[in-house]
Amino acid sequence: MHVRIIGSAAGGGFPQWNCNCPVCAGAREGRATPRSQSSIVIRSGDEPWYLVNASPDLLGQLADLPTDRSSGMRSNPIAGVVLTDGEIDHTAGLLLLRESSAPLRVYSTAAVRDALSAQYPLLTMLEHYSGVDWHELRPGQATPLEGSSLAVETFPTGGDAPLYMGDAPGPSAIGLTVRDSAGGGTLVYVPAIEELDGTLSARLAEGDVVLADGTFFRHDDLVALGLGERDSWAMGHAPLTGEGGTLDALAALDARVALVHINNTNPILLEDSPERSEVEGRGLVVSYDGLELDV
Repeated sequence: MHVRIIGSAAGGGFPQWNCNCPVCAGAREGRATPRSQSSIVIRSGDEPWYLVNASPDLLGQLADLPTDRSSGMRSNPIAGVVLTDGEIDHTAGLLLLRESSAPLRVYSTAAVRDALSAQYPLLTMLEHYSGVDWHELRPGQATPLEGSSLAVETFPTGGDAPLYMGDAPGPSAIGLTVRDSAGGGTLVYVPAIEELDGTLSARLAEGDVVLADGTFFRHDDLVALGLGERDSWAMGHAPLTGEGGTLDALAALDARVALVHINNTNPILLEDSPERSEVEGRGLVVSYDGLELDV
């Protein structure tokens, strides 16, 4: 299985357009590499790519994705989209795929489908353009990705429903275990970790490659900068460090581990920061756009 991280930052990207925090300022000074919003693509061998989450930066992310453009006036570099949640930064890019010549193949939980059909009706809108070929991701059940040797299993990772749901119940985030029946590798993708409990730890231990939530370094990253009133826990993301942090557990895994969905305020984005040195010293990779991994 081949994995390409096409977007490594959290919602808003990096540097965020309206943020003057020290980390964003460092990026504008050349001390950090800019990053687009969270998304990956996966495939086995030369099979079609599958997109996991569709960010608002999708067009640029797909621009250099290898694809066969010799078979007609239109070509599609991806065979479908797998969604881990209904957040805007993971779904807004669906509308950018509306020119698809075939119904857009989308894999999600029923709760995400309902949210994207009612409160935030992206799927409803797409029905008037490309159409949608929806497939349900069910807990405890492996779902083959059509035309591929890959299959995905889901598991809950917690977190609040998207803010656009208001007071209505909505979808929580899921993680994905992706298995390759041809190559034999296993990828675990968890861009949101609310709490690292025993069940989630067991899932992470299955991966040959683990892409894990690196949103916040400390629980009060935003609060300490005066940029918010909710800490990381309240936002559904366990921090890397401090009580309940994930860094120790991730560093202990017998897998290659890369941090994804990194918030623009996280100092690990600064290449000369002590926080970056700490994370890399524990054997973890701070992901960047274009990072490629073989599983």
